[in-house]
Amino acid sequence: MAYEIERKFLVNGDYKSDVYKSYPIQQGYLSLTGVSVVRVRIRGEQAFITVKSALEEGAITRHEWEYEIPVEDAAEMLTLCGEGVIDKTRHLVKIGDHLFEVDEFHGKNEGLLVAEVELESEDEPFERPEWLGEEVTGNVRYYNSYLSIHSYKEWATQL
Repeated sequence: MAYEIERKFLVNGDYKSDVYKSYPIQQGYLSLTGVSVVRVRIRGEQAFITVKSALEEGAITRHEWEYEIPVEDAAEMLTLCGEGVIDKTRHLVKIGDHLFEVDEFHGKNEGLLVAEVELESEDEPFERPEWLGEEVTGNVRYYNSYLSIHSYKEWATQL
């Protein structure tokens, strides 16, 4: 069984000087339940369909299965997502032994910057760059699936 252990953080400060690669992402959700999601994503010149499911509420370890699919199929599937398609640029940053993925959101989620780091275990230590801000792991508002329904611009002023 495939697992993902991921922690999320807001980004404060200049991370761009550490970026070694960037690419565009479009993604949408074909199914959203309280426990699991089915996501379709076009990342650069590749496309994927992904199933994620929480092990338990608030846990940072989740089941994850991801499969490459034809880009044309993914583009058709994204049309099923209507207004819920997320546009972002993913920036890759290597810090120590870890890869941080910094998502710079566009459109309805413009202004949001979120960094994610995948770990081998929930308590694995990692180097924290200066630009890494508040941890938002487990805060549903910062999940892409939530942002596809409730844009950052809708609720950011309430923070």
